[in-house]
Amino acid sequence: MRQNLHHTPTAPRALLLAAATLALATLAGCAATPDRSTAAAAAAATETLMFEHARSSIHRDGDDLLTAGLGIDGLRQMVPPAFADAEAPTAAELRRRALWSNWRGIADLGPGGGYGTLYGSVAQVPGREFSAYATVPGAKHPHRVLVQLPDAFDAAKRCVLVTASSGSRGIYGSIAVAGAWGLPRGCAVAYTDKGNGSDYFDLDAGLGFGADGRAVARDAADIAFAPEAAAGASGVAFKHAHSKDNPEADWGRHVKQAAEFALQALDEALPAQAPFTFDNTRVIAVGISNGGGAVLRAAELDGDWLDAVVAGEPNVYVEGQGSRALYDYTTEAALLMPCALLAVDNLPQPPLLDQVKPLYAARCASLAAEGVLSGADTAAQARQARDLLEAAGWTAEALRAGALSAGFDLWRVVAATYASAYGRYGVGEGPCGFSFAAQGSDFVPRPATAAERATWWPDASGIPPGSGVGLVDAGIAPPDLTLKGLQCLRGLWTGDGTDADRVRAGIAATRAAPPREGLPVVVVHGLDDGLIPVAFSSAPYVAHARAAGRDVRYWQVRNVQHFDGFLALPDYGARYLPLLPYVYEALERVDAHLDGAALPPDAVIDATPRGSAALEASHLAMPR
Repeated sequence: MRQNLHHTPTAPRALLLAAATLALATLAGCAATPDRSTAAAAAAATETLMFEHARSSIHRDGDDLLTAGLGIDGLRQMVPPAFADAEAPTAAELRRRALWSNWRGIADLGPGGGYGTLYGSVAQVPGREFSAYATVPGAKHPHRVLVQLPDAFDAAKRCVLVTASSGSRGIYGSIAVAGAWGLPRGCAVAYTDKGNGSDYFDLDAGLGFGADGRAVARDAADIAFAPEAAAGASGVAFKHAHSKDNPEADWGRHVKQAAEFALQALDEALPAQAPFTFDNTRVIAVGISNGGGAVLRAAELDGDWLDAVVAGEPNVYVEGQGSRALYDYTTEAALLMPCALLAVDNLPQPPLLDQVKPLYAARCASLAAEGVLSGADTAAQARQARDLLEAAGWTAEALRAGALSAGFDLWRVVAATYASAYGRYGVGEGPCGFSFAAQGSDFVPRPATAAERATWWPDASGIPPGSGVGLVDAGIAPPDLTLKGLQCLRGLWTGDGTDADRVRAGIAATRAAPPREGLPVVVVHGLDDGLIPVAFSSAPYVAHARAAGRDVRYWQVRNVQHFDGFLALPDYGARYLPLLPYVYEALERVDAHLDGAALPPDAVIDATPRGSAALEASHLAMPR
């Protein structure tokens, strides 16, 4: 029986789980000899969905689904929407700010970038939102699911676009990817934060976040994430690093649960058109980056529930075919790339090379002292580090675009977070001495203020640094401040011991399988991606799928790197094209294919940088 989406269930999760367990035990007792049908029934019962803390809200008259009434001008504002009370924002203020933050983190909204005119939409879309928590079997913590239902839902087409947040973003993390395409077309859009998200927990204050994004105490019924922690623990915990669930292993199931929640929401919102089922409702999955990896994991699940998939720049790892795990090449880049970049010409700015050059030279010297490099001077050491990366599969284009991740220290924070997730470590348990805390300009850990804490849920990207929270590295030591911690993180992939085995086991659980036979899949990836290089992700995935006899289409786009949001920086906007136009076009093509058109062919797209000019259609060179 479906729960009423307008009321919060009163039964705690433990009681619901106990009831399910009792039901399974009763079923088992009815048969003298277990057989395959009994096992199948038990598995189905285990997968039964229980959506908790369901909420609904109306968004009309200056507060719409896509931008909360901000429109393109409001999204372009450099300052986020203000809170009337900085320490106690309302749910509506938090939602508006979360939309602002997630739009700006994903899309190029610069005046010359063409968003909203050449491609994409920020149209006012009135409608309703439905949200809840869902939990995959075996997980300790729930993930958020949310459905946006436009008033102009196309009853004749019955379309659901299901998506997962990119990176580790919160529930609105894919608004610019899925919402911008689906809502103006009359589709319902279903989201999941895939077990990551911005539900931080303040260990000093004992506060987390509730269903509407406001701060709540640890014992609140609707708290989204309350980690296990020893008495007196301090700092900040967050779901991706400290849930002990290794959420990446279940990304596909998170996506499917979001789709199932969409059908339930549609049944309740539109009873005259019910029932909504996977048989009578078109379901297309789309995502970029980690969200792209999530929809590819959903594509492999059994059952005819999904009609098509579009994956942009996916973080995906398969067996063989030259595929490399994110953790492998991230820890490699964290150690070698700072030095190697001294031997790479024409780097995009920022980071400003003059500012980071001393730090990069210190890394070269450290690696030489460790015997990793043998060059006689910094220049020779840098060339050797570059050669090592190229031999490992890094292209010149990926190295050049990777300068951004090196300059902003993304490799280290990603590696620290993912090591904790893969090893299922809790607060204070990680093997390399990393933790997270509020920090000031001196980087000294301290308790967060109430005003800082109020910004975490709407502003945070799901992995610090950001919103006043930073990475605390217990191994910091001169002259190469971060070397010790990075060597420890790298050793969890290359070394021996219980911790390394634990992390590698978690990584192995994230390997993707080929998509379900007959499922249309289009993979789109920029050939200059420096965060998730094509050679380690999309290319091996496509080869792996085709070796299994699957018909996966593959668009490779020249002069596209990983972060559309950074194209607002002049040098990046001049050098690189956005990925989103190609994701939207791929969605158009698979939607048309489901209506009878042919799938798009493979393409290597010669996109042309716009330089200082405004983006035009000719720059995109969209395949026709």
